[in-house]
Amino acid sequence: MEIVKQPNPILSKKLELVKKITPEIKELVSGMKKAMIESRGIGLAANQVGRDLQIFVIDEKLAEENNVPDIYINPEITEYSKELGEMEEGCLSMPDYWRQIKRSKKIKIKALDINGKKVKIKARGLLARVFQHEYDHLQGALIEDRVEK
Repeated sequence: MEIVKQPNPILSKKLELVKKITPEIKELVSGMKKAMIESRGIGLAANQVGRDLQIFVIDEKLAEENNVPDIYINPEITEYSKELGEMEEGCLSMPDYWRQIKRSKKIKIKALDINGKKVKIKARGLLARVFQHEYDHLQGALIEDRVEK
């Protein structure tokens, strides 16, 4: 599975909701996890592998440390803290592009897991940052859109 690079138009598009978790969706997710690991990323959205679907995966170790799933389908960030933190971020779809990005320190997110079960998570720190970065992808936004001009 190839990582799609900027300026591919799929990276700038709000993605379609997943209507049903099929064996093909599970296969896609498996391929995404593999592609993320091979590319040494900590998150990957479906449009980064050329698929128009609201799905992202996160690093298994990060998920385990925070006791959360590593697969998110049709996610929605429902709350952002006013308190912001700044950190350097990169993106697999924009190699060699690293910038300081301000994001909420805490968020609440809801989504479906790989079995279609609803999950609600309060996230902080790196986990909150990864969720926001990957959620941005599903909305058609990249880190270059977040850089303060």
